[in-house]
Amino acid sequence: MTGTLTNYLFHQMKIGDRASLVRHVGPKDIELFAAVSGDANPAHLDAGFAAHGPFGHVVVHGMWTAALISAVLGTRLPGPGTIYLDQQIRFNKPVSPGDTITAEVEVAELIEGKNRVRLTTTARNQRGEVVLSGEALVLAPVEQVTWVPGDLPEAVVLPKGRWQGFVEEARALPPVRAAVVHPCSKSAILGAIEVRDEGLLDPILIGPGAKIRAAAAEAGVALDGFRIEETEHSHAAAARAVELAACGKVQVLVKGSLHSDELLAAVVSKSGGLRTERRISHVYAMDVPAYRKPVIVTDAAINIAPTLEHKRDICQNAVDLMRLLGRDQPKVAVLAAVETVNATMPATLDAAALTVMAARGQITGALVDGPLAFDNAISPEAVATKGIVSQVAGEADILLVPDLEAGNMLAKQLIYFAGATAAGLVLGARVPIVLTSRADPLSARIASAALAKLVAVRKAEGKA
Repeated sequence: MTGTLTNYLFHQMKIGDRASLVRHVGPKDIELFAAVSGDANPAHLDAGFAAHGPFGHVVVHGMWTAALISAVLGTRLPGPGTIYLDQQIRFNKPVSPGDTITAEVEVAELIEGKNRVRLTTTARNQRGEVVLSGEALVLAPVEQVTWVPGDLPEAVVLPKGRWQGFVEEARALPPVRAAVVHPCSKSAILGAIEVRDEGLLDPILIGPGAKIRAAAAEAGVALDGFRIEETEHSHAAAARAVELAACGKVQVLVKGSLHSDELLAAVVSKSGGLRTERRISHVYAMDVPAYRKPVIVTDAAINIAPTLEHKRDICQNAVDLMRLLGRDQPKVAVLAAVETVNATMPATLDAAALTVMAARGQITGALVDGPLAFDNAISPEAVATKGIVSQVAGEADILLVPDLEAGNMLAKQLIYFAGATAAGLVLGARVPIVLTSRADPLSARIASAALAKLVAVRKAEGKA
């Protein structure tokens, strides 16, 4: 809202004074009103349902239109300081998405001695048809106010989490046994309780018992029902967790309050039993509101300066995850700063080589193309503008970054600037490993555990 707002006191108003405002209403306004009010009537939200209703199409919530009357009273006439006492409303015609509504109030009666004002209230669409009529009773302001409002916060309607279907699918499966390694902090203990209470994982707590219990006391939670595997320190906790995973007693590892390097060193140890022929790598499974589907960013946490062979494994790990989740032929965009091969830019050479390796069967189950700049990987408009011919460009499911620094910056920019939720998982070992940060929101921690559970279950079913 812009401009200066000046109110009208009781003695400054006269019969016939008017004020109005104009608003356009679109589908996002309907979704936002439904989200704020909780009114999920399908007559407002589901075109298929509404097609069989009395109007044959989706209609705007009646109270959205009524709220415009409130806005006129509170900001125009009488203005700031007005107290709403009563409102009678008649909804004369439906308001449709795309309509432009003019809401107007007119002073009809000044009630002396009580400082009250009765106003007629009307809303019309762009064709001049009355869609709402009625009468309001308000208490006029008692002090003159001239007010310059600040900018209202921008309201954004975000779609339902794109990983939510996987989370719900994981919840429907029996809990999977998981080793929570060295949960000796408040956040690690609460994380173990969260995934247990969500029905995702059945955690074993591995580490120094006294420290684990102290962390639980700090968090104000009981450890009833939890099995604790006593170890002397974090290094021993990591080794014990790997031992349990190697003999099949746990199917998932979850990082607690130890450093990632300490846990992963035990995982890749030649004597640990969890190594495979594949290099381990990290994926961020991301829900980016501005992107139309789930996307994976890899590797942003483990491989600092991966070689071409490392990138092949990083790519295959991400592809295998997508395939486990039901994406038969995911599209991998190998990122660089440009979309042409340049001998002075090693990332473009690796990207071109990976594209050929996929064509020759050295990477399987995916369409791979690169080099692609970020815009060309995710934007069909950028692809069309640049005339790029590619089955991957503009439609990427997986973003394979040149190195850890680029991946880490990209992922965190998407999280903090674009409002993305990122589930972190380590792949390439015999069991999936959940890597989360203390800064991660609950939604990210739950999504990480859900994906790890699905990977474990589907591997056990022989789908990997």
